[in-house]
Amino acid sequence: MMKFYMTPGSCSTGIHILLEELELVFEVHLVNLLAGDQFKPEYLAINPKATIPTLVRDDGTALTDFQSIAWWLARSQPKRRLLPEDADGEARVLEAMNFAVGTLHGQGFARIFTTEKFAADPAQHEAVKAQGREILERGFAVADRLLEGRDYLADSFGIADCALFYVEFWADRTGIALPANCQAHYRRMLKRPAVRQVLQEEGYAAALR
Repeated sequence: MMKFYMTPGSCSTGIHILLEELELVFEVHLVNLLAGDQFKPEYLAINPKATIPTLVRDDGTALTDFQSIAWWLARSQPKRRLLPEDADGEARVLEAMNFAVGTLHGQGFARIFTTEKFAADPAQHEAVKAQGREILERGFAVADRLLEGRDYLADSFGIADCALFYVEFWADRTGIALPANCQAHYRRMLKRPAVRQVLQEEGYAAALR
């Protein structure tokens, strides 16, 4: 059985949604980031990067970042069409997913959630957070253009939508306004049964109201 290492409400929520969408059987292991579980020897033996999510597959090998897990899940379940079949379409989906994870999360929200990693001096923290908000404003504007005239980032629901969803979820939780197309995408995702199930399981049922 696959083992899924995750933290409720984190980026791993997007992978959790994909696992439920695919109706796969997996075992959940919670990683308490605030308590430092990611630095314990037993976890580092699985994921030396001390990050989440981690997916240990049936053969015992582990994938240790959002993009690789999402791509592998889509490619290993081709009938579910979570990736476009053509190379250009797949590249565009990977581009959008990497932008959500790398820029919106890694550059924008990271400055807001882990400000001290960007500036040791507390006097600089508000400036760092402001920079994070600027990155998010520009980044969500890019995502909004990608969604123009579309329900999802590709012709149908796929892996990039789960990446965009978790940063939209963070925006909703932190009072950051989403542009119209992103807001519509977020609300559309909240109606998906797998999304509703995951948010309930992770303790965020209030977000469904």
